[in-house]
Amino acid sequence: MEKKKASGYDKYVDWKLFSIPVVLFFLILFLPTPYGMKDVGMEYNVGPGAVVNRLCQDFFGETSSDVEQWQLAAAQIMEQNMIMGALTKSRYLKRDLKWCGQYNIKVDSANLKRAATYIESNVSDEAYLGMMKNALELRKEGLKYENLNEKDRKTADKGAWKIKVAIAMGAFVVICFLTECIPLPGVAFCVGLILVFTGVVSRREVAQLYWDDACWFIMGSLMFAAAFVKTGVDKRVCLMMFKKLAVPNTRWITLIFFLIIAPLAAFISDHALAAMFLPIGMLLYQNSLNDETPDDPELAKMLMIAIAMACNIGGPGAPSGGARNVIMMTYLADMFGIDIGYFQWVTYCFPFLIVMIPITWIVVNWRFKPKIRSLAPAMNHLRNEIDKMGGWSTKQKWALVIFVIMVFGWFTEKSFYNMGIYPIRLGIGVIAVAGAVAYIFAGVVNWRDYQERVDWGVVWLYAGAIIFGRTLDDTGAAYWLARSVIDLLAPLGMDSGLPLLATSNGLTAILTNLMADGPAAAAVGPITLNMAGLVHPGSTYLPFMAMATAIASSFAYCLIIGTPPNAIVYASGYLEPKDYLRVGIPMFFVANIVLLCMTAFFWAARGFSGLPGF
Repeated sequence: MEKKKASGYDKYVDWKLFSIPVVLFFLILFLPTPYGMKDVGMEYNVGPGAVVNRLCQDFFGETSSDVEQWQLAAAQIMEQNMIMGALTKSRYLKRDLKWCGQYNIKVDSANLKRAATYIESNVSDEAYLGMMKNALELRKEGLKYENLNEKDRKTADKGAWKIKVAIAMGAFVVICFLTECIPLPGVAFCVGLILVFTGVVSRREVAQLYWDDACWFIMGSLMFAAAFVKTGVDKRVCLMMFKKLAVPNTRWITLIFFLIIAPLAAFISDHALAAMFLPIGMLLYQNSLNDETPDDPELAKMLMIAIAMACNIGGPGAPSGGARNVIMMTYLADMFGIDIGYFQWVTYCFPFLIVMIPITWIVVNWRFKPKIRSLAPAMNHLRNEIDKMGGWSTKQKWALVIFVIMVFGWFTEKSFYNMGIYPIRLGIGVIAVAGAVAYIFAGVVNWRDYQERVDWGVVWLYAGAIIFGRTLDDTGAAYWLARSVIDLLAPLGMDSGLPLLATSNGLTAILTNLMADGPAAAAVGPITLNMAGLVHPGSTYLPFMAMATAIASSFAYCLIIGTPPNAIVYASGYLEPKDYLRVGIPMFFVANIVLLCMTAFFWAARGFSGLPGF
C-alpha cells in the first residue's frame, strides 16, 4: 500500500492565516525595546569583555589588552566558569584543553599549564573566590546600560536587537506550526532567511547551522529505515517482538511500545529508538488495513505518537538519557560542590518514568480512537509474508549487520572518544550517514530507494528547528524569558520552596518545546539554582532543583520541533501538528504535577546525602 503523503505538503500558502504570524513578527520588531532586553544584551555582549578585563586587573594588575597570552586565557577560563557558577579555585584547576576547546578558549597546553601553576601557587582559595564574586557582581549588577560609553551601548543595542528578533521569530514559528498556514519545511527555511535579513547571523553561518549533527542523524536514520522497509527486515523484527501476544489488541501493542522504549531511552539515544521503531509502527498499521477498513488515520496516529512519547518520557531515568541531565549535574557540582552519582540519579529519577508509563499509555489511548482494535490480521499477514521470504537473504543479513554496527557506534562513540580509542569525536549524525552510505556499498539499496522513501521535508524541518532553538540560546533570548518570568512571579511569593520549583519546571517545559532540551535546561538552570542557593542554602532543595529542571526539560510533548523523536515519527506521513497537541497538552500538565508531587513527597521524605530539608 502506498504511503500517505505528509499532511500539509500538498497545500499552498493560506494568506489569511499567514498574515497573522507575519503581522505579529513585525509588530514585535517595531515595538520599543524593553529595558530588560537591553540589560541582557549588555550582559551577553559587553559583560564578557568587562569581566575578563576586571579579572586581568585583579589577578595580574593590567588590562586585558596588555596581559600575556597565558594570563588572558586564565581570565577567559575564569569568566566561563563564572557563567556556569563555578566560582571556586578547585573547579578552575580541573579545566583542561578539551574543556577550553568546547568553549572556544584559544590556549595551548604550555600556556594552560602556566596559568594553572600561577593560580595554584600564588592565589589562595579565599582570594580567588573573592575576586570571582566581585567579577560576578560586576556582570550582574555593576554594569548599567545607561552608564555605558557609546561603543559599548551600540554593542548592547545590537545584542538587544538579536533578542527581539529571536522572540519575534519564536511567535512566527509557533503560529505557523500550529496553523499550518504554509508548508512546514517552508517554515524551516523562513527561520534561516529571517536571521540573515535581520543581521543576526551571516549567510555562511546560517548555511553551516542547517547541517548540524542532529540533522545528519535525522537524515541517516530515515535512510536506514528505508533500507529496513525495502529488505523486509522490519517485518522480521516486528513479528519477533509481538508474536507471543495472545491477544494482539492495539492497546497491548502500544503498551509494549512504552514498556520497551521508555526504559531503554533512559540509557541509550532516544533518537536511535525512534528511528528503530518507526518502520515497525508503520508496518503494523499498513498490514492491519483490509477491504472493510482501507484507511484508519486514528490507528496510524496512535502508533506514531506512542513511539514518540515513549522516547520522550524515558530520558530522565538516568544521566545517559540526555545532555540535559549531565548539564544540570555539572551545574550543581560547579556551583555548590554537590555531586550526584549515576546510580544515585537513577534511584531518584527512574520512579518518574515508572509512574509516567501507565499515565502516558492511558492518555494516548484516550485521545485516539481507532476503528481497528485487533492487529491479529496484521500478525497473520506478516507470518505469511515471512514464510514466503524463506530464510534470511544476503541483503537482509547485510541490512541487519550494518544496523547493529551503527547502533553500537551510537552507543559508544562518546565513551570511546573520552577513553582515547577514537582520535576524533564522530557524533551520532556522522555514524548514521555512514551507515546509510554503507547500505549503498553493500548493494542493499540504491539512491532511488532513498529518494522515494525518505521524507526529506522532515530533515529540513528539524534543521530549522535546531537553528531556531540555538538562536534562542545564543542571543540570550531564552535567558531573558526565564529571568523575566521568574522576576515577574517573585512578588507573588513564588521565589522559594515548591512554588519556585513549579515555576522553574513550567518555564523549562515551555522552553524545551521551542528549543533543544539541553539549551532549555542550560537557560533556566543557572537562574533557578542561584535562587535556590539564596533562599534554601545548603539544603536538599539544591539537588532537587537540579534534577527537577533536567526532568522538566524532557516535557517536549506539544510541537514537532520539540525533540528528534517527534520529528522522526512525523516522517511517517500520518501525523499533523495538531495531533501532538491532542496528547501533548494534557501530558504537559500531568507531567508537571507528577514531578512536583514526586519532589514534595518521595524526594522530600527520602532526603539527599545527609543535607537538611527545606
